[in-house]
Amino acid sequence: MKTFLVVGMGRFGSSLAKELCVLGNEVLAIDLQEEATQAISSQVTYAVTADARDPDVLRELAARNFDCAVVAIGNDIGTSALITLNLKELGVEKVIAKASSHTHRKVLEKIGADRVVFPEYEMGNKLAHALSNSNVLNFIEISEDASIVEIRTPKSWVGKTLRELDVRNVYGVNIIALRRGPKAEMLIAPGGNLPLEETDVVVVLGLDKNVNRIQKL
Repeated sequence: MKTFLVVGMGRFGSSLAKELCVLGNEVLAIDLQEEATQAISSQVTYAVTADARDPDVLRELAARNFDCAVVAIGNDIGTSALITLNLKELGVEKVIAKASSHTHRKVLEKIGADRVVFPEYEMGNKLAHALSNSNVLNFIEISEDASIVEIRTPKSWVGKTLRELDVRNVYGVNIIALRRGPKAEMLIAPGGNLPLEETDVVVVLGLDKNVNRIQKL
């Protein structure tokens, strides 16, 4: 079981806190508004009405003892940045912060956030990939120019082994896994002598420009 501190009980923060609890983690939810903490109190481990902008408050809540803190405030760059900075200065091992714009993201990265998430942007990217190419089943952005994509096996690849396809040299990507069979069993790091089947789903990792070439096959 991991321990999480989630600051900000808006739609994103409350959904995250509740799901983390469902997955068996210990969650402390914090919000400045009492009605927000009351609304979620029965669905998380602890819920506290407090001002996370005050480092003394975070110290009293033993913030540094949590495995991870999530700053889920996206509509106020100043507040988000201050809380993120407080958490890092208190020694929280991992701080994840939500951004509402590219400028916000840069600010959070500059002050030391271990990871910055941009839910609206990431979901927009994921939906765009799914809509523009019917072969794309899932899309995960791992950096500004790289992603992991699940795609149906291109027809020209069916019956060929991964060694024959040599995708790393030909396309500049890596096939890191396959989903195969009626239960979509995940095969991690499939061997080079494994021939691809028509119903296989390949999990491709690479730069976006190279992954896009695969999607168009």
